Amino acid sequence: MRVSRTQAEANRERVIDVASRLFRRHGFDGIGLKDLMAAAGLTQGAFYKQFASKEDLAAQATVRGYAGIRERWRQFASQDPRRPLASLVRSYLSPEHRDEQAEGCVMAALGADAARAGPAVRAAMQDGLVAHIDFLEACLPEDEPDRRERAMATAASMIGAIVLARSVNDETLSKEILDASIRDILERHGGAPDRHTE
Repeated sequence: MRVSRTQAEANRERVIDVASRLFRRHGFDGIGLKDLMAAAGLTQGAFYKQFASKEDLAAQATVRGYAGIRERWRQFASQDPRRPLASLVRSYLSPEHRDEQAEGCVMAALGADAARAGPAVRAAMQDGLVAHIDFLEACLPEDEPDRRERAMATAASMIGAIVLARSVNDETLSKEILDASIRDILERHGGAPDRHTE
């Protein structure tokens, strides 16, 4: 049966949404097209009408995942507008974020996979990472020196801490990694001072 253009576009969007979550949970190579399409309620044959390749889908799913994460970062930072970095860091380096891999940080879930992926996936990862760094830089006090460099180091610390916390069996150790990283990041930024002083 022929699918309308509107329905085909809706199907495509659903596949990208599902792929974004499943790739973060299983890795780019950890789930096949048949299972991915089944999770979206479609057949594998429908895939080739919508995407040039699995890498094409992986790149689009990466972009979609980053878009969702950017919105969450805005929500995290807005919890305490005077201390957006502290609010963001505590929310990001939480047990809840650690445990929700399929909905969490794209780079923490798929960074190692992207290093072995093709240029389209790496480009999507790069764009998402740069946007994260931009956001972190905006959260830093305006008078903080070397803001761009500090934002990059903070991004690396946050992502690395989540990767490590997810990679161990010991719940206590995992939480210690998160807590130590929070303290380290906030201490490096003067205890996460207010972005704007009255």
